[in-house]
Amino acid sequence: MALTWRLMRPDDIDAVVDVARLSFPDHFEDRACFDNRLALYPRGCFVLTEAEGPARGYLIAYPWKADSAPPLNTVIEGLPGEPALIYLHDLALHPEARGGGVTGAIVERLAEQAAGDGWPAVALVAVNDAADFWRRHGFQDRASDALAEKLASYGPDARYMVRPL
Repeated sequence: MALTWRLMRPDDIDAVVDVARLSFPDHFEDRACFDNRLALYPRGCFVLTEAEGPARGYLIAYPWKADSAPPLNTVIEGLPGEPALIYLHDLALHPEARGGGVTGAIVERLAEQAAGDGWPAVALVAVNDAADFWRRHGFQDRASDALAEKLASYGPDARYMVRPL
């Protein structure tokens, strides 16, 4: 069977944490962060699965402020009162699920959903030398003095990027 994207459910979180641990060893987030994001905005949480098997990848996104990124590995109390865009917090695949071109489908699904909901843009912080990947999906680097210190904590290659919708 082929891997397909579907909305995330609470029983997916253990597998999501496993994928995150493999994908982001230098930026790992606790289970509580994933539970928190799913509870805050389930519409922006997806998993890649084969039938009803465990998650082999995930995408988490939610409404947020422009030129801002929530702190890593932190539970947030709520979404901002006046969000300006959709923030793509995380996209990761299990190493065995990589290379099949499955990420483009979920990035486009998120962009179409966000545009349909009236959001003007999707933003993210690219890490692990992923900026070129995101550029291929319509994201553009955006300099932000307000984010400079926070981006430094993500590593020297971190880039704040925005895709207008």
